[in-house]
Amino acid sequence: MTDEVLIERRGRALWLTLNRPQALNALNRPMALAIHRALFAANGDPDIAHIVIEGAGERAFCAGGDVALLAREGRQDRALFEGFFHDEYRMNQAIARLQTPYVAILDGVTMGGGVGLSIHGPIRVATERTLFAMPETGIGLIPDVGGTHALAHLPGEIGTWAALTGARLHAADCMYAGITTHFVPVERLDVLRELLATAEESAEEILRALDAPAGDSSLEALRDAIDFHFGHDSVEAILDSLDAGDEWAQAQAATIRKMSPTSCKLTLAGLRDGRGASIEDALVLEYRMVCEIRNGHDFFEGVRAQLLDKDRNPRWQPATFGAVTDDDVTRHLREPETGDLTFE
Repeated sequence: MTDEVLIERRGRALWLTLNRPQALNALNRPMALAIHRALFAANGDPDIAHIVIEGAGERAFCAGGDVALLAREGRQDRALFEGFFHDEYRMNQAIARLQTPYVAILDGVTMGGGVGLSIHGPIRVATERTLFAMPETGIGLIPDVGGTHALAHLPGEIGTWAALTGARLHAADCMYAGITTHFVPVERLDVLRELLATAEESAEEILRALDAPAGDSSLEALRDAIDFHFGHDSVEAILDSLDAGDEWAQAQAATIRKMSPTSCKLTLAGLRDGRGASIEDALVLEYRMVCEIRNGHDFFEGVRAQLLDKDRNPRWQPATFGAVTDDDVTRHLREPETGDLTFE
């Protein structure tokens, strides 16, 4: 176990607290293992009415996985790199298949690995501090942790837009898109915590009583444009559509062109496959992709540019979308030498 995840019983609830506030509660492998074990032990326990997960501090639920460590050491240490994703994805699947109601409180930054800790559960609570994003195409990765499954099932093409651009969404947008299911103001979180621990009502009944309006979403006005431009099945076609559009559309195209071309093409392939896939199928495909990404250039370069050296100037290889071939994409869809992800 690890003190980076606090696991405790609070009355009728099993409470999980991500306890790395200085690192915005970024998820590492020991944390993923500890959470998975706690979920396995609690699932179906009649004495546990619901499982609650939140982050320590006021800044973040979970800002993502510890990709800096993977970028520094993963090239040389295959077991470290693949082991992290293996254990994280198995935890994501466990969240999706829980019998016990699972309540995620997305108070603060929720990105990457934090999305995987929340979006697969049935109850996802936003606050006015919620900031959601899947920015992986900007670091040479893909929106993984089951993101290709979850984003593919958002209304229209919101998931495609969010995945390719790394767009940052606040609470009202998350509610509009169905990323979160309830909105509770920060000032009422202590009441929510108390009721989840002590009240006889179900978590859904408790949230229904505390739910408040999240405000107007900017996504509603953009929805037609998002659906129109991002409905194509190739990144090049999406870019052509955006280039011919208005100022907003052209800004989206400019953003996508800053991202890893390989990551964008893999992301779109995963999203389109994720529409008809189970969560398990999506995670297996994501695992294949990330294992092959380790053999490439862009992930290590993207993390260097964005998180380590912070020069914000990644040099992608290949550098253009046209240079990423169908064979390049297909290579990432094959079973890794070390075998596929399993869920036994």
